[in-house]
Amino acid sequence: MTDPELVKKMLRAVLQASKSGVSLSRLQAEYKSLTGEFIPHKQLGHSSLDGFLSTIPSVVKMERSRSGEVICFAVVCKETAHVAQLVARQRTNKKAGRPQLVNCQMRVKPAAPFMLNGRSGNPRSPVRKVLLLFPLYHTPPMLDVYPAPANLNEIAPPVKPRPPQSSSYNQQLVQNRLQEILSKYTNGFWVSKLPHMYRELYKQDFPTEALRDLELWSHICIVEKTCSSNPSELLLYPSEELSTAKSSPASTPSPRQSPLTRKLSGLSPDVQAKLEELLAKYNSGLWAHALPKLFQDTYKTKFPQRVLDDLSLLEDVCTIDYPMPDNPKKAILYARSAEDKNRNRVEQRKPPSPTPGEPGRPLHMPGMATLLVPKEEYPSVLVVEAASTNSVVIRYIGEGYSQAQETLEDQMREFYRQDNTKKVLTSPVVGQLAAVKAEEEEEILRAQVWEVTADKVKVYYVDHGFSEVIGIGKLLELHDKFFKLPFQAARCKLAGLEPFSQDPAVLKKFEIMACGKILLAEIVEREETPLVVLYDTSQDDDVNINATCMKALQDKSLESPLQVNSSHRNASVTNVCSDGTIYCQLPSRGLSKLAEVLEKTEAYFHSQVTSEFLVSKPFCGKICLARYKGRWSRVEITNLHGSRVLDIHFVDLGIPASVEVIELREVPSPFLRELVAIPPQAVKCCLADLPVKVGSWTPDAVLRLRDAVLGSTECSVKIAKVDESKRLVYVYLYTSKEVQDVEHSVNRQIADTDLWKHQKDVFLTSRSPGKRPGSAGSSAGSSTEGKSSPLPESPPPEQGDLRQGSPASPFQLPPLLELPPVGQNMDVYVTVACHPGHFVLQPWRDQYKLVVLMGEMILFYNKMEERPFRVEKNQICAAKVDNNWHRVLVKGVLASGLASVYELDYGKHELVSCAKLQPLIEEFQQLPFQAVTAQLAGVKPRQWSEEASIVFRNHVEKKPLVAQIEAVHEAPQPWDRKIAVYLVDTSEEERDMWIHDIMSEFAKELTKAA
Repeated sequence: MTDPELVKKMLRAVLQASKSGVSLSRLQAEYKSLTGEFIPHKQLGHSSLDGFLSTIPSVVKMERSRSGEVICFAVVCKETAHVAQLVARQRTNKKAGRPQLVNCQMRVKPAAPFMLNGRSGNPRSPVRKVLLLFPLYHTPPMLDVYPAPANLNEIAPPVKPRPPQSSSYNQQLVQNRLQEILSKYTNGFWVSKLPHMYRELYKQDFPTEALRDLELWSHICIVEKTCSSNPSELLLYPSEELSTAKSSPASTPSPRQSPLTRKLSGLSPDVQAKLEELLAKYNSGLWAHALPKLFQDTYKTKFPQRVLDDLSLLEDVCTIDYPMPDNPKKAILYARSAEDKNRNRVEQRKPPSPTPGEPGRPLHMPGMATLLVPKEEYPSVLVVEAASTNSVVIRYIGEGYSQAQETLEDQMREFYRQDNTKKVLTSPVVGQLAAVKAEEEEEILRAQVWEVTADKVKVYYVDHGFSEVIGIGKLLELHDKFFKLPFQAARCKLAGLEPFSQDPAVLKKFEIMACGKILLAEIVEREETPLVVLYDTSQDDDVNINATCMKALQDKSLESPLQVNSSHRNASVTNVCSDGTIYCQLPSRGLSKLAEVLEKTEAYFHSQVTSEFLVSKPFCGKICLARYKGRWSRVEITNLHGSRVLDIHFVDLGIPASVEVIELREVPSPFLRELVAIPPQAVKCCLADLPVKVGSWTPDAVLRLRDAVLGSTECSVKIAKVDESKRLVYVYLYTSKEVQDVEHSVNRQIADTDLWKHQKDVFLTSRSPGKRPGSAGSSAGSSTEGKSSPLPESPPPEQGDLRQGSPASPFQLPPLLELPPVGQNMDVYVTVACHPGHFVLQPWRDQYKLVVLMGEMILFYNKMEERPFRVEKNQICAAKVDNNWHRVLVKGVLASGLASVYELDYGKHELVSCAKLQPLIEEFQQLPFQAVTAQLAGVKPRQWSEEASIVFRNHVEKKPLVAQIEAVHEAPQPWDRKIAVYLVDTSEEERDMWIHDIMSEFAKELTKAA
């Protein structure tokens, strides 16, 4: 789309949909969500996006806020004035009651970088767009539990439950049945599991209206949040009244106190305590089948097998969930969290206490609200300063934070312009709040008095996070009405840098990389001082600030020697990638030191009986340990798929892998500094003087190279060139210990022209080494090398063989997704919204099953050896899209080697390489396809305009809603089925918003304007 007029039209449509404007950092993402591509400013002759926008003042107006963000507004013209008026009348959706989304997408490279300007940078806002991979135990949208205020910086009022509404279901019957269910699960269960359990027991659907009433039935049940970092997870417990009524004075003691129960469960007190300790480490749950090995590795003793054969014996110890009903052996164990029931309630949050002797932390003033951590998972922050990585001064950017502060300072400036309000603070007291006239004499800032001398006073600007010595005459009395907004200067801790929080090298690097810039903060743990990972998103590639600061501790003298024309004997080729790059280990001081430290670490693990080395808070960039071929090796976490499955990279081998979090271990503190000081020992190389470039290798050439050198420790390497920009070393490789002339190198041997002819029916992965998953990291001790080893000889495909993808193969479709009867409601999540006539939704009911399914698919397909697979139209298979594996329908196969696929669980169309398609095994065919195509009921079918489509998308896409089914249009195939539904947004406390009413009004406005 390079037509300038069309680009302007689409850009205006994007901007008009937001009455508060769109930040420059988010504009590319918003534009791409509408058009499917980025703004083509380079094709239109402009090197930067803001340069292009400045040339079209008739379309966009740019304003810079005091926080440094550039906001873009649509310029209203006569033709679009009616649209602007209608958008301006839209009510801003409150954030109360909306669940957080689990954000599992890898950061993506932008089409155009945004450069930081001085200390008030201009990054693009969250690069990790909240593009739903899968919601994890979300709050059902009709259940309003602990709603937060619209402004997160205000104190939350007590929750007022909605009064009971007249309903069509038998409330007494449902309550009685709920009591029966709770009596069987005394330790509670997930609210999201209730409809399924109810249907299994009573062969009826659980009334959707009853979900709304659960919090009102305090005499029967308690709806509570867990201690997880996900604020939307809910558990259902029997009420105290119900528990008391069921136990009389003469009754048997409770199960957790009864020696008889412990005997029946087969768990000794010691084993039970250890099990509870393990489950506490993994608040997202632990697979039962993984428990024996984890228990053995951690405590050096076996877990009772008889308990695994009958998991019901653990019901009094933990919560048991069966996400795959067809496979009772697939169970997830969750820790009980009754003692932490009220931890996440906002109204019980304690104000921060001052840290003695720590500069820069203002005292909390009585009666002032506490600054709350933003609910979003990836807020933007302005980094002010850091005396320690455990106490970084930041300011949150956005609505309710920097914008609220700007409003406050505008009000203060107007207030103190009046002569009768300028009351000088003649006798300031340490700790007292005051208003301070800034240097410009225009700005009035809130400050706290720290030190007082004869005519000077040292103050701390509580909203900006720095201190200054000023004349005492600049202090004014702070009026009471300016006490409401919490202090905006906040603090955070940098994840992974806690042991090196005050290391000079770390702090120096952090000051260069972060101070004075607006960065993206990934919240790892929500505490009074949140644990975060910071990212600089202003360049082509996102920079992990935490990981960069950690690299400042590396000892350069331990790096692999990379002098041009130098030769190295006894080199080891650890990985051969499918794009032609190889990873080598060269003999060096660093490699010897690494082997020595890892040997000591291995012995240390064998001598310890503790769970403290289990990784419970994974995050991108974290350095930890995983097993490769039975030995512990250093790995870096590169991507998270939810909280249980993640991608890692063996930094000393150059091998990627996908593993479960339980396979990782923390680096023991006695060896942490030593291991961190050793640079990665895997050198990324490519063969010099070949007829093709990296990325153009054929499968035959890759196999030939793997056969020749992979795993050999007697290779020799001669360095021809070092490309610092690409971090790539060009080498001549020899299979002997001696470096000979170039004619005897592997480079010359593999230059056979027959190897470079592409074959149509053979596919290897085209993933780049940094993103390509492998199978090397298994805690089982005998892991495979995945993509690093030659493909085995495969027999010719037999007709009917599912794994060969034959069109005649007997593929068994999953059961059809069950829908409520016409006229009934169901909770849904809208994944794709094109316009009211076409959108895709998922029912909430089985979302947790989809979470488990996709995690299992990642582990299975990223570890399996890729095999030749013939892809044909109308096949159902597994496809890798954006680092996740999806169940897809092949819509077409292109001659270029790409396939057009339809995601059967999310309703999205994608183009993927045929190399990223694999057969869908039977285990992943059981869950019904979750995507349901729908159209909005209550509106007349029409050709929807671009403006109407954007308004509809803003109201429904990627949001939890309630759907009332109007009609179901069945079809021969499940993906062709279509339903007509009314959509209702119930996230607001005051009223429910019916989407068809909004769209009908919008359509009328457009008709009148025409």
